[in-house]
Amino acid sequence: MFDDVELKIKKKNKILFSRNSLCLQELLNLIRKQKHKTLVLWAFCCVEELIKIFNEKYPDDFRLAIAYETCKKWASGEIKMKEAKLRIIECHSIAKEIDDRYYIAICHAIGQGLSTIHVETHAIGLPIYELTAIVLNNKADYKEKVEEKIKWYIERLKYYEDNVDNINIKWADFLKKDVQNKEMKLYNSQKNTAK
Repeated sequence: MFDDVELKIKKKNKILFSRNSLCLQELLNLIRKQKHKTLVLWAFCCVEELIKIFNEKYPDDFRLAIAYETCKKWASGEIKMKEAKLRIIECHSIAKEIDDRYYIAICHAIGQGLSTIHVETHAIGLPIYELTAIVLNNKADYKEKVEEKIKWYIERLKYYEDNVDNINIKWADFLKKDVQNKEMKLYNSQKNTAK
């Protein structure tokens, strides 16, 4: 289940998971079935947790929290993508300012999670980076912790899948549209190319 991760650890890769990681397939299949706004709610939930982790180490750095609040405004249609995009880019820029691979991965996970508002294909980026952070922080015994986190992702996503229409939230017009999930579209195009 973690052969690809072990190989990436040996190669000293910066990112230890991918769309092809065996351990992420159940989550990825669930992501492909979701409405865009379901994934946004799930990403917001995940990002909130990550910001708390980041702020334990960097309590005076509010930029990730500001990015989160800005992106909530974007998702509700209060602001345009341009303003939110700058804040998302800043999440990735913060990663360049710090010298701790764990927190670097956390910053990228937050950036990917917030980018889910733009397109569903970013949703998997959040666990790819957060799980990388978990491995970096638990090198000797990461497997159980990664499995627990994936289970948590799936539980939270199923919660939002069941409750998305019951949550009283204002949505931007582009998130109200019922269009094909871009992650599913990507999967189908790759499947057709492989034939």
